[in-house]
Amino acid sequence: MSKDNDIFSKIKLLLNDTEQLKKIFPAINSAGYPFIALFFFIALLLSLLSDFLGWIGFLLSLWCVYFFRDPERVTPEIKNTVISPADGKIVKVVSAKSPENLQDKQSLQMTKISVFMNVFNVHVNRIPITGKVVWLKYIPGTFINASLDKSSENNERMIAKIEVEKDIFVYVVQIAGLIARRIKCDLTENQSVVVGERYGIIRFGSRLDVYVPKESHVKVKDGQLAISGETILADLNLSKSK
Repeated sequence: MSKDNDIFSKIKLLLNDTEQLKKIFPAINSAGYPFIALFFFIALLLSLLSDFLGWIGFLLSLWCVYFFRDPERVTPEIKNTVISPADGKIVKVVSAKSPENLQDKQSLQMTKISVFMNVFNVHVNRIPITGKVVWLKYIPGTFINASLDKSSENNERMIAKIEVEKDIFVYVVQIAGLIARRIKCDLTENQSVVVGERYGIIRFGSRLDVYVPKESHVKVKDGQLAISGETILADLNLSKSK
């Protein structure tokens, strides 16, 4: 009897612990509501055909709910650091030209950090650094595997340019993948943004590229796992950027 009471006491404590509940049952991003409803509707139709198909549909519906989870994150409050905008694996840290075609046609040499999200990662995207969105551009393209380097130049993508200080910029690029063909970006030009804020989502497997000034100190390496809103990708090292 004492064991039963102990179990019930633990359950009661858990139910009263709001933060713990949020970790176990995180919020669902509103962009997922139509998809979740569709998945459950299809599951219902499949269940009318057979119990087996119904269970498959139900399990896929649960996966859809899991896919659109939107957990809270604790963002480091360190000035001039770039935080990962996505959950996933660091697949490339390389010197690259900025994704913007500048008026003088000379692209700025920067460091590109690529984060690949598989279908099991949280797909809500977050602002990598505090600043002001000074330029946005949507570029249509193909839908090849987002883990490949050429996806940065060939795939459908949305580019946001954030001004950190005068003449200091960071670019964050949402890239659609082989499965993902829906980029959602809630930013507008001239909008002030704060590091760690949610700003969009890419549905069903994709990639984000972050471009930082070449003088930056990169804090991650290929193969490392990153957590959106928490993992520090780079220190801008502004003393050398000016």
